[in-house]
Amino acid sequence: MRERYPRLVAYALHLVGERAAAEDLVQEALVSTFAGRARFSSAAEAESYVRRSVASRYIDQGRRRTAEGAAWRRVGSEPVRDVEPVVPGLTSEVERALAALSPRVRACVVLRHMDDLSVRETARVLKLSEGAVKRYVSDGVAALNAALGTTSSTEPHVVVETSGRTVRRGA
Repeated sequence: MRERYPRLVAYALHLVGERAAAEDLVQEALVSTFAGRARFSSAAEAESYVRRSVASRYIDQGRRRTAEGAAWRRVGSEPVRDVEPVVPGLTSEVERALAALSPRVRACVVLRHMDDLSVRETARVLKLSEGAVKRYVSDGVAALNAALGTTSSTEPHVVVETSGRTVRRGA
C-alpha cells in the first residue's frame, strides 16, 4: 500500500474530482479488499483489484446520490451542491465537462481514456457488457466534445515507435 497508494489516489481523483473524496474512496476500497482473506500473487495484481474496487464504489456512490436527489425532490428540498472539483493536470473546463457526465459514463470514459483499459477490461471492471461500454464511451466522448468544442475519436490509439518507424494501431 505504501508503494501504490499515491497512484491509487491519483486514479481516484480522475473519477471523483477532489482529493479528500479520492482518498476516502481509495481507503474504502483498500479496507474492503484486504479485510477478508484476499490473496494476490503480486503487488500489481492487488493494485489492479483495488482499482476495480475504486471504480465500482464510485459508480455505487453515483447511484446513491441519484436516489438521494430523487428523495430530496420528493420532500420538496434540494441538497446543497458540492464545491466544484479540482483535478491536477486537467483544466477546469475539462473538469466541468467530466462532472456533467453521469457516473457510469464518466467511469467508462476515465477507464478507457485515462486508465487505458480495453473495452473488454472496462466491461469486466464495471460489470457491463462490452456493447454498453462502447455506447457509454461514445456518448461520453460526444458530450465532452460538445462541451469543449473539440472533436476526437472514441477509440484511443497506441503509437509504437521502433527503429525510426511509427506504427499506429487501435487499442
